[in-house]
Amino acid sequence: MTPHRPHIDRGGPSVQTARPGDWVENATGLGDIAPDAYRMEIPTSRYIAPEFVAQERDSIWNKVWQVVGRVDELTKAGDWKQYQIFDQSYLIVRGKDTRLRGFVNACRHRGNVLCRESRGNAKRGFLCQYHLWSYDLDGRLKGMLREALAGPIDKDTHGLIEVAVDTFAGFIFLNPDPDAAPLADFIGEEVATMLAPYHLDQMVTVMDVTEAIDCNWKVVLDAFQEGYHIDGIHPQLLRVINIDPATSRYRFFEQHSVSMAPFDVVGATPEQQVDGIMDLPETFPSTVAVIPRFQELVAEYRGADGTLNFPDGITARTLMQRATRDTLTNMGLDVSGLTDAQMSDNHGWVWFPNFFMTIRAGEAHIIMSLPHPDGNPNRCIWHVASYMWLPDEAKAAFTAEPIVVDEPGSFKYFEALQQDYEQMPRQQIGLRNTALKHMALVKEEVVIAHFHSVVDKYLAAAADS
Repeated sequence: MTPHRPHIDRGGPSVQTARPGDWVENATGLGDIAPDAYRMEIPTSRYIAPEFVAQERDSIWNKVWQVVGRVDELTKAGDWKQYQIFDQSYLIVRGKDTRLRGFVNACRHRGNVLCRESRGNAKRGFLCQYHLWSYDLDGRLKGMLREALAGPIDKDTHGLIEVAVDTFAGFIFLNPDPDAAPLADFIGEEVATMLAPYHLDQMVTVMDVTEAIDCNWKVVLDAFQEGYHIDGIHPQLLRVINIDPATSRYRFFEQHSVSMAPFDVVGATPEQQVDGIMDLPETFPSTVAVIPRFQELVAEYRGADGTLNFPDGITARTLMQRATRDTLTNMGLDVSGLTDAQMSDNHGWVWFPNFFMTIRAGEAHIIMSLPHPDGNPNRCIWHVASYMWLPDEAKAAFTAEPIVVDEPGSFKYFEALQQDYEQMPRQQIGLRNTALKHMALVKEEVVIAHFHSVVDKYLAAAADS
């Protein structure tokens, strides 16, 4: 798509035509959701029972599209990375024809694992170190040790076992199910349209951290699907985020969802609003670039005596929106497809089964969690990453290499994320009490309820098959 020059109204909020982000104007509010729309009592057994782990493995993880990385991790022919779910290992590799493919990480001879590292480059193909069978980047069996004496081995039918791989919004997806429907069907056209103006595929990775954590993978997903815990866990955010549930908006799809709460504090004085915005870099580091323009705009409303007065229609939130649009546009980035609200407000996306993302103009942050490879329901692997949309000349300076944390607690996350990191294992300890049979969700946690309704659908489908 050819980019066009965005309109900037430096005298006030931009005049906008209909955009995908306008969905919030007529979206579902809490009052629109029937009390019996979703099951609000979630069995605790699905967080602690080994037998439920086995059910999830068969009904969900072996059947569903799941994010395994970013496209820009594999740029050169032969670049590969390993993806593991439970004890199943897969290789995603960039072919000589530039296509991404996925394979079972096992030699077709005697099953020896081909790659033990997490990533690498195999521009000459894959070589099994056991008996020196070799494979091309497209998975074809290329050579065998003493091939003339190998007997009736058909090389055409003994290539690596391929698994479905596709891409969306700069992410690589893999599905172990040989009968998987296309990724486009799984994502859905409406979801793709809503996310397109953010240009996720052009963002670069500025943080990428993986480590094991002592809680079930669904505890991680649940924690980021509601704002009900902000008062208790993130009190510092109350200065900048309006958590009035009446203003939250939701969109539920068959498997996914998106929710939004205005990035605002209703009832605060102008000075309090501005102070809250100025504190944002402590929790949202990417806002550093926007603060100078924000301060310029604020100064226009400050009197000679230093008093700050906002006229009707002007708040720190609207000034933050103008500052963000101005800053990104001056970087040469086309944000014309995003609404003013998307300049400030994070939209929280859930892609089933294990992907949560907050996204606003110019940046996105993801939380993913996987069952622990050893199958212990009380542990999981969590992966946090941040992405920024930057001019080409700035990308290299901000791109971060992946970090794998081996010593628990040794990596310090930014403030709000650190608070979640410390909270989630505490919940798992409580869930392990056998007398506690279910969690009781409140209506503000409807996204969690929707997520578990999708879990239920996958379990039911497996039971019926």
